[in-house]
Amino acid sequence: MNENKTNPLLCDPVSGMCEMPSSETLNEKTIIKTENKPVKIIYYTDPICSSCWGIEPQLRKLKLEYGEYFEIDYRMGGLLPDWNYNSGGISKPSDVAHHWDEASLYYEMPIDGNVWLEDPLDSSYPSCIAMKAAQIQSKEKAVGFMRILREKLYLQKKNIAKWDNIAEAAELADLDIEKLKKDYEIDAVKLFRDDLNLAKSLGVRGFPTLFFADENNNRLTIYGSKSYHSYEDALLALYPEAKKKKFENKNALSLFEVYPTLAPKEYAIIQEISVNDASIILEELFQKGKLDKKEIKNGTLYSIK
Repeated sequence: MNENKTNPLLCDPVSGMCEMPSSETLNEKTIIKTENKPVKIIYYTDPICSSCWGIEPQLRKLKLEYGEYFEIDYRMGGLLPDWNYNSGGISKPSDVAHHWDEASLYYEMPIDGNVWLEDPLDSSYPSCIAMKAAQIQSKEKAVGFMRILREKLYLQKKNIAKWDNIAEAAELADLDIEKLKKDYEIDAVKLFRDDLNLAKSLGVRGFPTLFFADENNNRLTIYGSKSYHSYEDALLALYPEAKKKKFENKNALSLFEVYPTLAPKEYAIIQEISVNDASIILEELFQKGKLDKKEIKNGTLYSIK
């Protein structure tokens, strides 16, 4: 998995990053402005980035514990423009399948790499543009929309470059599909281009990349999938006054009122228990008829009934 890092679909578990074939360097001169909260996070991601799926547990926990102190600006990276390259041992979609299965085991998040054998994507640009179209309607709904897109891709093996699958996710995210389609064709393309230009300005070289900034443009950058404390420490370094808000469990199902779908790893990170213990708790809730579950070869996702 480390032989050549110039292929964006060959995510390196050691660095926790899907690197782009680029020579971009970090540009400290680009200003990141805070808006409504003390800290602004610009998060460069892509709906098909397996390492970004790998940090969902950490980001969900950070939002629960420190959400009142920061806002996240989700920017799309365009990880896979097309298949007009050959590097890192990946030259065609089927080459990605085994790599994704390995990534799933490493991050302990459910991913079925067989989508690359059964209904492979020709680009991540359609899903990136769809995400920008969703943000035009609602930034909050757009976050849910991207989560649904990823679940369709990683667990249901749905090709999220196809409009039918994008529209289905949009409906589940309670978005206006007609408006989404209209914005997808014009305005969202421009916004996506803006994201790509800002990425160059900031020196983004892979995903996930998170830029933390305070009102004085003091900045910390975290590349790749890191432990929860890495993100927590970055926030506290910029805003020491932040107070951790521990999630209050009324019962074992309480977390599903905030996040309607959870993998055992997510439940474990947020609750600060082992993945094994989380799996036992969630499976008991499923057996009692309290939860639904989607089980694939590399893991499970539980959802509220």
